[in-house]
Amino acid sequence: MAFGQFVGAIRFRAPFPSRRKESATSKDWRFGRDMNISIGELSRRTGVKVPTIRYYEGAGLMPAPTRTEGKQRRYLETEISRLNFIRHARELGFEIQAIRELLALSTEPDRSCAEVDGIARRHMAEVERRIGQLVALRGELRRMVEACGHGRVGECRVIETLADHRQCAHEHGRIS
Repeated sequence: MAFGQFVGAIRFRAPFPSRRKESATSKDWRFGRDMNISIGELSRRTGVKVPTIRYYEGAGLMPAPTRTEGKQRRYLETEISRLNFIRHARELGFEIQAIRELLALSTEPDRSCAEVDGIARRHMAEVERRIGQLVALRGELRRMVEACGHGRVGECRVIETLADHRQCAHEHGRIS
């Protein structure tokens, strides 16, 4: 699905209009579509696990679904596109708040994409920072492994270096 089609599919989803509290097997009054997609079916069609879908609902990324009289969640077809967008953004490492902002911005197709670009650029800078940390970490690990003489553990350079941070060639901390 092209992004323009995606935007058209979710344009009416945010801000999230409230749904009527009727049976989810009825036609949705706004769109004339059957609301027959269960949370399990939504999970199968998007590859997102059921607990994760519930988490996204709680985090405000997915609208609260209409429920049947038996309290089962029912979704619209358009929520498949929305959930795929969220899944892909998470796979790319975007934080929940950034995804929330991107979803809100995607509902305004005539607006400048400067804010979207800013969000993506900030995320890219964070990814570059993490890559730098990982490259330094790889170098330190390589140095430790190459110093190993394959002798006894009591004389192992890997163990010695891990036990005494002063033996590390680079300052490093936890990768965040």
